[in-house]
Amino acid sequence: MRALDYEVPDDLYYSKEHEWVKIDGKTAAIGITDYAQQSLHEVVYVDTPKVDSQIEQSQSIGSVESVKSVSDIYTPVGGKIIEINEELAENPELVNQDPYGKGWIAKIRLVDFDKDREKLLTATQYADYIESLEE
Repeated sequence: MRALDYEVPDDLYYSKEHEWVKIDGKTAAIGITDYAQQSLHEVVYVDTPKVDSQIEQSQSIGSVESVKSVSDIYTPVGGKIIEINEELAENPELVNQDPYGKGWIAKIRLVDFDKDREKLLTATQYADYIESLEE
């Protein structure tokens, strides 16, 4: 799905802080959306969370730095960090090139996704949300 000039994959959930989450059983991958990466422009550094960190939904777990600004990363789900995308240390531009694929930021073992889902948006809801921001 597309919203204006932004890609919004149907199989993900989204936060109003412009993070996405892909559920795979009891784990989830997270990253920043196409809207976020286009707003940041050229990403030059990604501060990732520490593996084994316990996190709560909406907690700041790192940041994305671009030539223009620094933005916090707010996790859309709670749980335990089980993996980080180590490729981002050498290639932070992956966030710009492939935000929903190779630009993922962390993987999380979920604690209570049913509860977390209450605060998340579907692709259609997120598309409507970013369109409202551009009005």
